[in-house]
Amino acid sequence: MLSLAGDWLFSAFWTIEGERVDSKVYAYRKPIWSEISGKVLELGPGYAQSLRLLQHATLKDGSEAVDPAVIKSYTVIEPNTFLYGGLQKNAEANGFRVSYDTLSYPEGASITTMASGNESVPFMIVKGSLDDPNSIPQAVLDEAPYDSIVTSFSLCTAKDLEASLANIFKLLRPGGTYFFIEHVRQPDPGDPLVIEENGVNAAFWGKFQDIINPVFKVLAHGCNIDRRTGETIAKMGCWESVDYKSVRPNKDFQARLLPLSFGKAIKPSS
Repeated sequence: MLSLAGDWLFSAFWTIEGERVDSKVYAYRKPIWSEISGKVLELGPGYAQSLRLLQHATLKDGSEAVDPAVIKSYTVIEPNTFLYGGLQKNAEANGFRVSYDTLSYPEGASITTMASGNESVPFMIVKGSLDDPNSIPQAVLDEAPYDSIVTSFSLCTAKDLEASLANIFKLLRPGGTYFFIEHVRQPDPGDPLVIEENGVNAAFWGKFQDIINPVFKVLAHGCNIDRRTGETIAKMGCWESVDYKSVRPNKDFQARLLPLSFGKAIKPSS
């Protein structure tokens, strides 16, 4: 019951905060999202406002939609069912043909989705997560391997960050790309991958994140602010290449508390 209440509160909070966050990170996310292609899997998309940053095209019926020549299919795995209404709305607004995986979410069978043309890219909503390699929803496994896997401010709440990343690597096709933008612990002072310092006292704010994280995690529905996610991805040792950068926003308290790491990691072709 507490978990459901937390899910509902987060969905209400994200209705307002999601758009604000999107506007703040647009400049960092846009160049990455424009590269996403093929069969796509996104973890924890929330309301998926970022779908509008995918490559779009004008279809035969004159409508603007995600380009079916670029995006072949889009699967999302989202544990919070209170987000599904907004998630479906945003997917349909971008021309996707939405369906629900009724094995993981039986209630999806009774949800009405918008009729779409033959050109529309299929978009499947699956309930679950990638925290445990033994409990990945079957619908996600059936669509694998993926050309692109995406996370956007979702690994902060993963119960097991390393397990989630290992499953991302497993589900990618050889040569596939993992795209990410995540808030992280303040990178250490002098980190060469930080491209915007903005006068932030990195040492102070990093220690502050470490101290308050146990309380913040409880209050923020499982969100961790002390994870070095970019570094963790780079240190996995399994990628052909990892290209990421970090920034230290300094606009307000929240910005200093939530620096960003963003980029991509490519799986070896063989």
